Amino acid sequence: MKRIAILGGGSWGTALALVLSRSRQHHEISMWVHDAALATEIEATRENNKYLPGFKLTEQVRVTHELNIAMKEASIVVGAMPSANAREIYSAAASHAAAGAILVSATKGLEPATHLRTSEVIEQCVPAELSARVAVLSGPSFAQEVAHGDPTAVVIASRDANLASELQEEFATRNFRLYTNDDLLGVELAGAMKNVIAIAAGASQGLGVGANALAALITRGLAEMSRLAVALGARPETLSGLAGLGDLVLTCTGSLSRNRKVGIELGKGRALNEILSAMHSVAEGIGTAAALLKLARENKIEMPITEQVDLILQGHKKPADAIRGIMERPLRRE
Repeated sequence: MKRIAILGGGSWGTALALVLSRSRQHHEISMWVHDAALATEIEATRENNKYLPGFKLTEQVRVTHELNIAMKEASIVVGAMPSANAREIYSAAASHAAAGAILVSATKGLEPATHLRTSEVIEQCVPAELSARVAVLSGPSFAQEVAHGDPTAVVIASRDANLASELQEEFATRNFRLYTNDDLLGVELAGAMKNVIAIAAGASQGLGVGANALAALITRGLAEMSRLAVALGARPETLSGLAGLGDLVLTCTGSLSRNRKVGIELGKGRALNEILSAMHSVAEGIGTAAALLKLARENKIEMPITEQVDLILQGHKKPADAIRGIMERPLRRE
């Protein structure tokens, strides 16, 4: 039995606590929650009514607001926090990490201020001996379905193949299947980029422009995701796998997608601040679009859908005009 610390008490952190408590390895799990009152409530009721209601935590999951208690003797630390909070949390957690601990990022996004991937943020926050033991969990996985125990296939990526294989065995359940991958860059970029495309897909649905437009956005979205990822050193096949195409399709079409919901409401004409005020959870694509555009411009890569999404989010363009802007681009080969 291994001790696992989960840093983050939102819907994804809670879902991971549930699925890992069902692992064949019978883990002891500690979930750290930033909000002290929420941590106390979840521990008492065994349910996260704010972020993932309807699912009872098993007795092997303990909930705490104290980071040192959550991290104590944990051999695996899973980060399930928003990308904007990753640096602060990993910096605080570093001094409590056990020797030889494995750090697993389950965050899909780029750090807004630096445009770094979460694994790069981790490497800047923890001692060198821990930065070599970093992995990323990604792929098509709505928290609610994972918590319910619906069949799910994801990717566990690390530059260390043995480390990825170890985590694959530790995390697997009957309905939670993991594939290993050593393309850490590609997996993380795909997880960040698909959220932006999902906002565009949602906006097209909010405008009511039809299934043709949705199919085109998903397909051309994957093309621009692949262009940037490959230019930065990722493998093309990663973008056509679960972390790329799989997660893109889910996030652009699934009713549980937060980024898609934001896009739908934007397409209906609602203001972004009004949409965000009604949301408990973070839609990572909102903070990622500008970061991706900066990376694209630095590498001279065209990302027309991402560019239009950023213009919408900045309030410089209406969704209908953005769709028109994409359709009126110069004709070219596919």
